[in-house]
Amino acid sequence: MASPSSEKIHAQIRAWLDTFVVGLNLCPFAKPVLAADTLRLAVAAGSNTEPLARSFLEELDRLQQSAESEIATTLLVIPEGLAAFDDYLDFVELANQMVEQVGLLGTVQVATFHPNYCFEGEPSEGVSHYTNRSPYPMLHLLREEALEAAIAAYPEAEQIPARNIARLEALGCEQVLALWAQLRAAD
Repeated sequence: MASPSSEKIHAQIRAWLDTFVVGLNLCPFAKPVLAADTLRLAVAAGSNTEPLARSFLEELDRLQQSAESEIATTLLVIPEGLAAFDDYLDFVELANQMVEQVGLLGTVQVATFHPNYCFEGEPSEGVSHYTNRSPYPMLHLLREEALEAAIAAYPEAEQIPARNIARLEALGCEQVLALWAQLRAAD
């Protein structure tokens, strides 16, 4: 099977952002970043640990070397690899270790998205998983200072996860799956 082109990957991620993240307001902080065009979409090279780790470290460095007005946050998309959710979680653990090893703990935070995301303890068919499902495995590199400021300015930010689950449950599994199928149909 041929690898998707970078343009196709960007289009799919953009559609996901527009439909799920912003469209369903799953992340109230995303819309201003998208409007300001300060989200960096990076496509990782390779499919195994070494090149993926190299891509991750390069993106960490790029984020740190850039002004927030240039790159507020980065989505590192992994189109070839980590398809198995357990393998992805192992890489997330490695990514968090790398953040600490390069001295960025407390400066950069890694958020996680995967096509087969499953929250532990939730039923496998639960609609809640779609709050963290994305077209490809990806790591979201966030500037902690900016995240803390956004959270401080947002009323009851700690309620965002519960509101997201309630929003998806109100839509119902059938409608959420239909939205997801529309994204996947663009594959």
